[in-house]
Order: sequence, then C-alpha cells, then structure tokens
Amino acid sequence: MNNNRVPELDKLEEECGVFGCFSNSPIDASVVTYYGLYSLQHRGQESAGIAVSNGERIMVHKGMGLVSEVFSKEKLDVLKGSSAIGHVRYSTTGDSDIKNSQPLDAETKLGPLSISHNGNIVNADVLRDLLEDTGRLFQTSSDSEVILNLIARAYKKGLPEAVSDAANTIQGSYAIIILSKDSMVGARDRNGIRPLCIGRLGDAWVFASESCALDTIGAEFVRDVKPGEIVIADKDGLRSINNMERTSCQTCSFEYIYFARPDSVIDEIDVYEMRCRSGERLYEECPVEADIISGVPNSGIPAAVGYSKKSGIPYEMTLIKNKYVGRTFITPSQELREKAVNVKLNVMKNSVKGKRVVLIDDSVVRGTTSRKLVEMLRAAGATEVHLRVASPPVAYPCYFGIDTPYRNELIGSEGDIEAMNKTIGADSLGYLSREGLLASLGGEENFCMGCFTGVYPVAAQIGRGKDVMGEQK
Repeated sequence: MNNNRVPELDKLEEECGVFGCFSNSPIDASVVTYYGLYSLQHRGQESAGIAVSNGERIMVHKGMGLVSEVFSKEKLDVLKGSSAIGHVRYSTTGDSDIKNSQPLDAETKLGPLSISHNGNIVNADVLRDLLEDTGRLFQTSSDSEVILNLIARAYKKGLPEAVSDAANTIQGSYAIIILSKDSMVGARDRNGIRPLCIGRLGDAWVFASESCALDTIGAEFVRDVKPGEIVIADKDGLRSINNMERTSCQTCSFEYIYFARPDSVIDEIDVYEMRCRSGERLYEECPVEADIISGVPNSGIPAAVGYSKKSGIPYEMTLIKNKYVGRTFITPSQELREKAVNVKLNVMKNSVKGKRVVLIDDSVVRGTTSRKLVEMLRAAGATEVHLRVASPPVAYPCYFGIDTPYRNELIGSEGDIEAMNKTIGADSLGYLSREGLLASLGGEENFCMGCFTGVYPVAAQIGRGKDVMGEQK
C-alpha cells in the first residue's frame, strides 16, 4: 500500500471496476467503454485502461490517473473497433505501477487476449510458482496475469473452456472480462463475491461491475452474472456455461455498505434503499435523543436519511465535502496527512451551534477520521456529538479485493464499544448489529461478512500477504 495516500475519509479502499462492450455491428466501443469507466471511477483511481478489438488485432491504451486524465479525444480516436474492455484500478495486489495497470494483454496460441479483473486470487502465489516452474514468464506482480497465463495454457480447448478451466483452478474473488479478436467472455467467482452484470445496448452486449454504468451509456439491464457462471458474447449472440460445483451467492456486504454507487442495483438489491433501511434499523437498535441528524458525505447520507425518518429527528446537512480533492490527494508529511480531513470536509457552523448532533457514518475502519469529525463538530459549537455507524465493527482484514489495514490497525478489533468510543471521543457510540445488517440486506445470509465475523467463504491462503492477526508474511 502506498503510505503517501490519504484514505478516503479512513474507509476501506475500493477494489477495481471492469467494463466491456461487444458488438457484431459497427460501434465506437472505445467511447462507450470510456463513459462506462467514468461511471465506475469510484471503484479505483490509480490507473485506467481500455483495450479495443477491430476484428484483426487488439489495441491497448492505459495510464496512471483518472479516466479523464488518461484518455483524450485524440487517444480514443486511435482506439477504433466494435468491441472493447476497460478497467479502473486500485491496487489490492501488485504494486501501484503502470506495469500492473489493466487491461493486461498477451499474445497466445488463442490469439491476442486482454483481461480486466476485479478481485483477489488468494492462491495466486502458489499458481505463479507452479507456472514459473513450467517456464512461464511474468511481466507484472498482478494476480490478473496468473489468470491470463492459466487461460493461455489451456488453449487447445478453445477460449470458453480455457476460461472455465482457469476458473476451476483459482481460488478467491473475481469478476473478469476477457477480450479476444472476435469474442468477449465474462466470468464471476463461484461465491459471487465481486459483482458483474449484463446489459444490452442496441445490438451490443455490455458487461459491467455495477448497473450504474449501464445507465450512463443508455444500456438496458438484462441480469446479473450468476456465481460461477461464464458468459460468452460472439457472432452467435450470448450464451453461458456453468460447470462449476459448490457455487453459492455470497456477495461482499461492503458493496452495499460503501463501495457501490447508490444508484446501482446488485443481485436484485437496490443499494440506496438498502442504506436507508440500515439507518432505520440503526435507530431501532441505537436510539438517542438529539436535535439534528447528519450524515458523513457521501455514503453515510442515505443511512442518515433512514435514521431521521425512523426517529422523527430532522436531517440537517452539517458537513460539506470538497469534491475537487482527489482520492489520491498527496501530502508531504504525516502531520499534514492527519489534517487532510479538514481539506476534504468542512463544518457548517450555523447548522450545529448549540445543538445535539447525531452523526451517521456507513463504517469506521481505524477511527482516526471519526475522532477528527467529532472534534470539528464540537469546535463548531455542537453541545453533544453522538456517532452511529450503519454497519458492524470492522474487526478483520479482507482478502478478496479490498485493501484493509492489518488487524491491529482496525479499531473494531478491540471488540469493546466503550474503549472504541474513548478513542473516538463522542458522547456515545453505536453500531448496527450483524443481524441488523442482514435484515437491511433482505434477511438472507447470502453475503460475505468476513471483515465483521472473521468467517470467509474461501479459505484465505495468504501466501506472502497478511495473516488474520495482521502480521506481514
């Protein structure tokens, strides 16, 4: 992890976003993909890339930075073709370096291939060692290249079956899109940890991490890719194969809590409505007398709306976010990094002066930002500040594509609400229970909640990563 990066208000860092557009008719696929990536920018801000097929070859352009920084009209004009895949990246595995930016491409016996991947392969180190023993060479430290090599190794079976073989070998989380000269393949891990959906744009098929990307380009939502399913778009249309055993839907609960845009729908759950329900349930579990309710922008606001609706306490905007400060905002010293909250958020003093404030956040990771926000509200004249969190305490790291701190850096690992509140300094602190979160998600236990419970859908073969006690291996 880049220690110079200021976390987005002390949140879990996003994974990545993937997008693909396949058409048998003429279409400016690079432009469609550009706008699709624009709507997925919240999922990664380190690098962006697009690969385009013109039916004969695949052209790739990628770079460090935001979508708008990496691409210009002139660059898009060069990427001509009717099929394209794209990627926005936050590095959960592999260094923050241009060589690890995606899509990754390779010349194989299947022809040129390019891959975009969201997630984390927990047995990537083992597979990399085995592939290197057979003479495979790696150009990056990304686990996505491991997937690409596994696909290339099974070339005799054809692309769909080669992807199926690779999917049955890798363990962990993935939503991947693979582009060949004349086809596109989308796949989702057997537990459905990372989201992937299908849309239709005229005659074109579209794959995206979130449905909001389909809305941006005017595509019609068709359905979510099922856990363990492989979907192929080619000259014959759209078809799928699913020969994977022991599949189950355990979508990452943090997709709904924080990562996804509120206007997305993932596995038939409306993200905004879920966040509002979590706020209502939070009031039922952790009520408090106050004058106003406020949410930490932006992902804490829907839960604050729900808390206000259920409690009858009026909602007020108390924090203003500077939207022009990028998520990769760099500061030259630790002291200034700790003050970055003041750059990103400012208090509306007239809204809080002399009032008892309930501040709603979607989650708390280290607690440093929460402590600073409480201090800022008190300095602005709030007589009481009560912090309510619309998710359970984050007590364990994630191994499936989210950059979590070591366990000893997670304030929720203490397991003692009073001790946690002593660190934060609020008048009171309350978290949504695990049962309350599941109720907000619809009542079914079809979600990965490993960062709350320490129980994961896949055994974490960490290799050289972080173990559950936060020690570096």
